[in-house]
Amino acid sequence: MVSRRRFLQVSTIAASATLVAHSALAEEKGSPLPPSIANLKSMKDQAKPITLEERRERQENARRLMEANGLDAILLMEGTSLNYFTGIKWRGGERLFAMVLPAKGAAFYVCPAFEEGRAREQISQAPEGEQPDLRIWQEDESPYQRVAQGLKDRGIATGKLGAEERVRFVFTEGIGKASPQVNIASATPVTAGCRMHKSDHEIELMRLAAKVTWTAYQAAYQALKDGMTQGQLEDLIEAAHKQLGFSGGADAQVGEYSAFPHGSIAPQVIRAGTIVLVDGGGEVEGYTSDISRTFVLGQPSEKMKKVFDIVHRAQSAALKTARPGVECQAVDAAARKVISDAGYGPDYKFFTHRLGHGMGMDGHEWPYLVRGNTLSLAANMTFSDEPGIYIRGEFGVRLEDDMHITADGAELFTPQSPSLEDPFGAA
Repeated sequence: MVSRRRFLQVSTIAASATLVAHSALAEEKGSPLPPSIANLKSMKDQAKPITLEERRERQENARRLMEANGLDAILLMEGTSLNYFTGIKWRGGERLFAMVLPAKGAAFYVCPAFEEGRAREQISQAPEGEQPDLRIWQEDESPYQRVAQGLKDRGIATGKLGAEERVRFVFTEGIGKASPQVNIASATPVTAGCRMHKSDHEIELMRLAAKVTWTAYQAAYQALKDGMTQGQLEDLIEAAHKQLGFSGGADAQVGEYSAFPHGSIAPQVIRAGTIVLVDGGGEVEGYTSDISRTFVLGQPSEKMKKVFDIVHRAQSAALKTARPGVECQAVDAAARKVISDAGYGPDYKFFTHRLGHGMGMDGHEWPYLVRGNTLSLAANMTFSDEPGIYIRGEFGVRLEDDMHITADGAELFTPQSPSLEDPFGAA
């Protein structure tokens, strides 16, 4: 898995591209992995895929939420929500491939004619996949008329259609012109309403994803040496995820560049006494992890240790505050108060971002732990808990673990980092 920040590095810095190419060449020639990574055992057999019955239950839950929110159907196109409800993974570009899930009645699909084989192959694994209502369109025909006819056939030609938030305007505009009496609204109350409340199985997959990434980080840390480049550390983390049986990776930022929360494109070298901030994650059966660790190879300064302690206390305060019934913004406020009271305020001056984001099949999804979000937490919501302090020109510290809201509180999927010198509690 290539992160958004690593993609930026590789695509804009020639030196980084050279490092990646060198790493790939070394792997091709069979260069041995460091023992801490080579000795990792695959965890692949611990991951149980989402079942067809679970997807049926998700669609029924979506129908209940449609009725509660006055929607007659929802429109899903390529992306995570389509995968969530059907298991279909689609890449379509400018051609419309869509599923319409009505509040009442069977779903229907609209597909380019030349993609029919690929579509049927995937739809067969989805609910109602044995005899799907699949409407194809040729290159010189309008897919929007197919959608309009499908809505008419379901008795909702004048109804309210919720479009998933990632559906591009060109598609909703086309549907609106073909079905002028259809009211197109947001499907987010349905898609987010389903996806932000995780099942026990989803929690199990996310817990495993976090364990995999934490284990990969630890193995890479144990192989770290003075003089390594950030790219070499990132390659070790990616290799460790692969050894564990999953895709994953991370960005590493060194020294003053760790004060950029999402990193810098500048090539960097790891030296004794400088801070390293690692941020990334992996994926297990479609479910993500997102973990950050900050550490020093060698001896940190007293200021570094002081800042680490403040961030650690802020992360703990957020964890203690989070429980069902508490507003999302209160969790952010608890962490921000610790940091501000310690002299790194006010507000976003040093702690420059929200405390956390929802997680699931997307690394960032609803809801968000940020000021102004009055939504109440509920059991089986999942978030990142990632306070940070970023001092431009010096260093940054962020600690991030994935947090699960339980029936009466919250838990982290991975152990908190004890210190800069011992980030994984190995000492």
